[in-house]
Amino acid sequence: MAPPAKKRRTRGNAAAAIAAEQAQEPMVEESKAEEPKAEEPKIEESNPVESQPVETAPEPAPEPTVEAKEEPDAAAKAQDRMARFKALQARAKKSSETNFKEATLESQRLSTNPSELTALHRRHAIASHKLLKADTEEAGEDFERKRAWDWTVDESEKWDKRMKKKGAHRDNNAFSDYHQEANKSYKRQLRNVNPDIEKYEKQKMAAIEKAAASGGLDIVETEDGELIAVDKDGSFYSTADSTSFTQNKPDKEAIDRLVKDLQRAEDVRLKKRKERMAQNGEDGDVTYINEKNKQFNQKLSRFYNKYTAEIRDSFERGTMI
Repeated sequence: MAPPAKKRRTRGNAAAAIAAEQAQEPMVEESKAEEPKAEEPKIEESNPVESQPVETAPEPAPEPTVEAKEEPDAAAKAQDRMARFKALQARAKKSSETNFKEATLESQRLSTNPSELTALHRRHAIASHKLLKADTEEAGEDFERKRAWDWTVDESEKWDKRMKKKGAHRDNNAFSDYHQEANKSYKRQLRNVNPDIEKYEKQKMAAIEKAAASGGLDIVETEDGELIAVDKDGSFYSTADSTSFTQNKPDKEAIDRLVKDLQRAEDVRLKKRKERMAQNGEDGDVTYINEKNKQFNQKLSRFYNKYTAEIRDSFERGTMI
């Protein structure tokens, strides 16, 4: 069987085919656009159904973790440390200010001569006294009477007694003899003695009990309930002929106090001697025992030092031994 004959395309057939294809293209596009509209489902409007609230159980609170517990403690500790630090800062600042004030006052005291300050106060008091006296006398009043208005009788008598004693002490200040000098030294030492009354009472009661136990002392009770010690043989109370005080044995504290007093007196004596020598310009060895001997040694030195210089140097070197 023979194959079919080939159709020849002519120009007319080609133009008709192109026109048919162009007419079919818009129809295909319209069909494609209608297909999605047909596929869309219709939504039916219906009344909304009221939703009933569903009760749910409350969720349990989360347990605090270890980190959450430690945070408040750390904050409290930090605040406590900060408060203590501020308190220490304030105390340090206050101490610094106090030390500065004390140092300033101390420097002022050291820069001021106490003797000059005392003399200035004394001159001021004397000037005020004289001015008040002059004003009172100018007004025709009694100065002593007016001054006594500010004092009571007891205070005035005590003041007069004190001034009298002070004047007598001033008159007796100069050296007269060694007996008076020893008496003044003894009174000065008595002013520095602080008696132990409690210890004295204990020793007194012990002595009374011992005498009562030995039979030399009777304890009698009066009608008022007061106890009186009666010395039967006259051996308890001391007299001018008694020697019982020699049996007293001081304790170690009293002995140490006596040694300290003697050492203090010796230090004062050496200090005054050194000051006296410094005023005279003598810092070398002391070769005299009193002022008269000092003058005599100065005369000897003035005349014989040039001859005895070699001998004295040899003695100092030790070559003459």
